[in-house]
Amino acid sequence: MKLHSILAPAIAALFLATPAWAAGPKAYVGNFKDNTVSVIDTAASRVIATVPVAAGPDGIAVARDDTQVFVSGSSASSLSVIDTASDQVSSTVEVGRGPQGLATTPDGRWLLVAVNGDDRVAFVDTATRAVSATVPVPKPHTIAIRPDGKQAYVSSQAPGNFALVVIDLPTRAVTASVPVEKTPRDLEFGPDGKVLYVTLAGVSAVQVFDPATNRMVAQIPTGVSPHVAHHFAGTTAGVVVVQGPGELMLFDPATRVASGRIAVGKQPHWVDVLPDHKKVLVTNEGSNDVSVVDLAGATVSTIPVGNAPRKVAAQHRAGTGATAKVSIDNFAFAPEQLAIAAGQSVTWTNNDGAPHGIAFADGARGMDLMLPGQGFSRTFAKPGVYEYVCSVHPYMTARVAVDAH
Repeated sequence: MKLHSILAPAIAALFLATPAWAAGPKAYVGNFKDNTVSVIDTAASRVIATVPVAAGPDGIAVARDDTQVFVSGSSASSLSVIDTASDQVSSTVEVGRGPQGLATTPDGRWLLVAVNGDDRVAFVDTATRAVSATVPVPKPHTIAIRPDGKQAYVSSQAPGNFALVVIDLPTRAVTASVPVEKTPRDLEFGPDGKVLYVTLAGVSAVQVFDPATNRMVAQIPTGVSPHVAHHFAGTTAGVVVVQGPGELMLFDPATRVASGRIAVGKQPHWVDVLPDHKKVLVTNEGSNDVSVVDLAGATVSTIPVGNAPRKVAAQHRAGTGATAKVSIDNFAFAPEQLAIAAGQSVTWTNNDGAPHGIAFADGARGMDLMLPGQGFSRTFAKPGVYEYVCSVHPYMTARVAVDAH
């Protein structure tokens, strides 16, 4: 009898089981004074997990495939990498003293880290989670990458030499350093890459910067202490977090004129857009909450989080799909046979007292060493039967059956 005939009834039965469903899309908020990240289920508007991370969580970036979240510990020397399926820290990456701003390249392969204490920008391989190169930049703070992936602009806060530093990404070389009069706070590209929005400490306006000529070409008056300005892809209006009055200002990217002002919480700090492009999340460092702002109706709701929330980053896709869970316990995978649909994810969690690992027969990236309490996840895009073993104890075997529907 063929192996397929033997396995078919078992696999068919497995598909009748209902896997655990993960909330989504999720947003991740760094609580600066708690050294934690709050995980928000944006559909339910509530915190579903709190994750301890490296001290002083400042920069946050969600990987392009939504499977990882990178969090920089500005009071440490490392990044905490959160697995989005388990919402646990899966690894720590040493990058140097005082890492701050983070940005991912459009292809998702590289994470750029502003290592402020060591005066350099580090390039982290998102697959291996290793630093592969560094570029010298004096006191880097935040990073913006052009949508075409060719250049990165870095706000350089070296006293007496404030500048926007330009890095050519293919060659990883500094090609320009544009002086600015005040301390650069943040910089963000518009969706077409033709405009860079820059905020400067002590200047009550957003600077509109032309990356083609490396010149400031206009200003957008805001109010006291604009901190970050964005024109997100898929949205009509641009947004500015204005700390003084505690508001989110809307502006017309074509006319560069304010078109609305929406009250949020105390001392707002950061903003990110949800995948539907209809709502944004604003962190309020002074009131320990996040404002959910509906851009069309200008309605606002509030989600309490941790102490001094600063950065926020949302997953890129509107739905994260179903996540099935496998427990590693008593030197066995439970369940040993799991059935899911194509596009779903599986999360493995080591609930044993010994280290384990995941090694896939199809050669996909696994996790060589999974310590007790750690987790790992994989999304299965194509139908098939995927065999795997424990990389530490090869006699521990199991499989995932992926159906087309």
